[in-house]
Amino acid sequence: MLSVDAIGMFKPRPEVYALVTGRFQLAPREVVFASSNRWDVMGAANFGFRTAWINRAGMPDEYDELAPEIVVRGLDGLIGRFS
Repeated sequence: MLSVDAIGMFKPRPEVYALVTGRFQLAPREVVFASSNRWDVMGAANFGFRTAWINRAGMPDEYDELAPEIVVRGLDGLIGRFS
């Protein structure tokens, strides 16, 4: 388990996403980050993660400059999408 308590910061600060790359010794592009929160996907994309937005409600995109790699309606939409 990773927790922001260790660094005292919250997303979308890059230090929070760096907890993953540091813990697992991965480059950001080796991580696929999926969330239903568009602001969280924006932060992860800015950090360099590959991203998926789970847009269940069909909401408009608020962050055009940091688009997710894919947008799906549910978690099942992720199957077979990243390799």
